[in-house]
Amino acid sequence: MDLVARLRAAGCVFAEQEAELLTDADEALVARRVAGEPLEHVLGWAAFRGLRVAVAPGVFVPRHRSELLVDLAVARARPGAVVVDLCCGSGALGAAVAAEVGSVDLHAVDLDSAAVACARRTVPGRVYAGDLDDPLPPELHGRVDVLLASPPYVPTAEIAGMPPEAREHEPRSTLDGGPDGLALARRIAALAPRWLAPGGALLVECATHQGPDLAAAVRTAGLEATVHTDDDATTVEGRWPTRSPC
Repeated sequence: MDLVARLRAAGCVFAEQEAELLTDADEALVARRVAGEPLEHVLGWAAFRGLRVAVAPGVFVPRHRSELLVDLAVARARPGAVVVDLCCGSGALGAAVAAEVGSVDLHAVDLDSAAVACARRTVPGRVYAGDLDDPLPPELHGRVDVLLASPPYVPTAEIAGMPPEAREHEPRSTLDGGPDGLALARRIAALAPRWLAPGGALLVECATHQGPDLAAAVRTAGLEATVHTDDDATTVEGRWPTRSPC
């Protein structure tokens, strides 16, 4: 059976494209893909916004739906901006912002050691291991121009219904957002004000139906909230309230 047929029989929707990427791969790698391991883990990289992002088994594969968040971050950053990527995973989002804006002061954080190792191969900036903002240097207080995050936001009860590639090959910690999916997102909203510069923006990805609840958490933190959506994704933005002229 040729490679395309093997991949198609294994349920790979884009068998022809995957076969091109696996043409020179040895049988062990092909067998991993046929067994259901994500293509990106087999290859060791994921394509995102024109970048080749390092990934490894056990590391969350960046999703193209996160491009809405990147578009918003790019529009709000400028060369020299301080950008923080929390729950950075492979570092794809922050790296894409840096590539498209130009030189930025990029800081990325993840709790998982495998993700941090991958991010350090991709991120053109500093990568920290730790829980959310805990490892960030205190001198960034009040200086962050863009704080972005794509935290886990799948409700716990819905993980069992996810595709096997995600459910079986990506750490539960990268998927599970708690009972309503917003446990980490609310924490990020609460911590954002102490880091944001005047005019800075908080950008957090979530599911579309979660937008109103996350916007409420952003407002509770003292920021104005805007919900942005496209065909595939939702990002909630938080900004300092606009001061009325005296």
